[in-house]
Amino acid sequence: MARTAMFAGLVFDEAGDPAEIAFVGENACYVVDDDDFLRHIDAAQVDRAVLRFLREQVEDNREIAVQSMLEMMGQDDVFTKAAVESSINNMEDAVGQPIPEDARQWLGMLGFKIIIDVHGNVVDVQMPAGGIVGDEDE
Repeated sequence: MARTAMFAGLVFDEAGDPAEIAFVGENACYVVDDDDFLRHIDAAQVDRAVLRFLREQVEDNREIAVQSMLEMMGQDDVFTKAAVESSINNMEDAVGQPIPEDARQWLGMLGFKIIIDVHGNVVDVQMPAGGIVGDEDE
């Protein structure tokens, strides 16, 4: 259970309607309308599945992703590389960590969208055009 819905504003049901955020006690939920029945889906369940998907995407191009992160950070030492590698390995541990509002809005504007069914299963993750790609010349 998580106290924060990491991807608030980026989660939609299969009909394309945005999932609202609600709390059951202290636990964040994505709320999906299932034929006028509001299903409260544990945000941690959805967020963990999305983070697992993102980690798999990074794994397919891990070397490029790590190098890009090092370049963005302006660091290229062994300790920073180890920290970036560790962050990739432990992405799912970030469940419940809030993503800043402006970052979520930016992701939404780029086309990042998570589609879930009425049971909270992630059926699609739409990535911004381009995504993570390797150098075509390699």
